[in-house]
Amino acid sequence: MAQDNTLMALRGLRKSYDTQDALNGLDLDVYKGEFLTLLGPSGCGKTTTLRIIAGLESPSAGEVYLEGQNITQLPPEKRAVNTVFQNYALFPHMTVEKNIAYGLQMRKVPKAQIAVQVKAMLELVQLKDYGKRLPSQLSGGQRQRVAIARAAILEPKLLLLDEPLGALDLKLRRQMQVELKKMQKQLGITFIYITHDQEEAMNMSDRIALMRDGRFIQLDTPQGLYEHPKSTFAATFIGETNLLSGKASAVKDDEVLLDIGGLSIPCMSSDWIAPGEKLCLCIRSERLHYGPSAPGGKSMLRATLTDSRYAGGERRTTFLLPTGQSMVARHTTEGEELYAPGTELCLWWNQDTAVLVPDEGGQFA
Repeated sequence: MAQDNTLMALRGLRKSYDTQDALNGLDLDVYKGEFLTLLGPSGCGKTTTLRIIAGLESPSAGEVYLEGQNITQLPPEKRAVNTVFQNYALFPHMTVEKNIAYGLQMRKVPKAQIAVQVKAMLELVQLKDYGKRLPSQLSGGQRQRVAIARAAILEPKLLLLDEPLGALDLKLRRQMQVELKKMQKQLGITFIYITHDQEEAMNMSDRIALMRDGRFIQLDTPQGLYEHPKSTFAATFIGETNLLSGKASAVKDDEVLLDIGGLSIPCMSSDWIAPGEKLCLCIRSERLHYGPSAPGGKSMLRATLTDSRYAGGERRTTFLLPTGQSMVARHTTEGEELYAPGTELCLWWNQDTAVLVPDEGGQFA
């Protein structure tokens, strides 16, 4: 089963609870040394997938392979897989050193070797002066690092992290994102990370598996997912996107004419698009520009400015199209020109930054 650089593979993974399907036939290859994130809204199946990989739950169907070995029926302690949870699960009565050493002691590793490995791990997680402290004497970020050190010292082939930064405040969470990614590269251990936070996923991941309703909607690099979404759900879950619903009125070579309520917009084509196809044009809000007139060679619409809000060095401006659809533009406030609500302006964008996806019947979220 394991080929080339594949460390872990899921094949046809399903999980049902009574009449409800939590997972609907997942297939996934995870590569050695990568940071893969399972991203999606609550209830999409992220944690269920992680628990099945860890051996904490059994699938209703399908297999889990680690380095080619079918581990689907193996108990958690027989798998070279460790898990770090959001609540840290540290032993409150043990010092940091003893928490980190616990797994090695259970494996009957010699004391001298344990001391060397614990010291190295404390340095890696930047806690070398905190070994004698209790978990209650640490900050949330420090406790999280101890939890990761305790799992990583056992040298698992795979480390599973279930929303490990969810309990931290925003500033500390962003700091820990950088530290976690650095730590993962230094350890060389494959991470599978769970989050519903798109920023977290974009900042840390080598690849992102975007989930919805127990399925993988798109598996891609952060840049690929952002620049080339394959669905309205992918386009709207990551970043802020304008969606214009329309129909392909003509398809020629690499261009589609998209009819939006009688307005004809030239768009970049894809080989799956046929005339009459219902489509959505996805335009990122930071790539939508506006002014009294549009530069030549740009895709353009006329719209009425309805609202403009300042947000700390950035402005978010809303427009209403003659079709009744709204659009949002975001830009920095440096050197900006302000317009009053009710002003009719031109909206424009570069054709190659807008993506066409199938219209999913208005189910954008």
